[in-house]
Amino acid sequence: MTVSAKVRRELLEEARRLGVNVSEVIRRALEEEVRRRRLALLEEKLRRLHGALEGINVEEVVELIRRDREER
Repeated sequence: MTVSAKVRRELLEEARRLGVNVSEVIRRALEEEVRRRRLALLEEKLRRLHGALEGINVEEVVELIRRDREER
């Protein structure tokens, strides 16, 4: 897929003069931004889950599982 971006002409000319592979730089920057945002979304989901899980009493859950298994 092709993506276009507007940059100052001087910047593009200098990048070319310096041997910068503009396509590769843009590709890596986009990949890094997508990775960073995915991580941010996961962190937010973890924060919400942590809040929900804090109210769970582990000992009570273990006891309920034991009772259920004994009744079978």
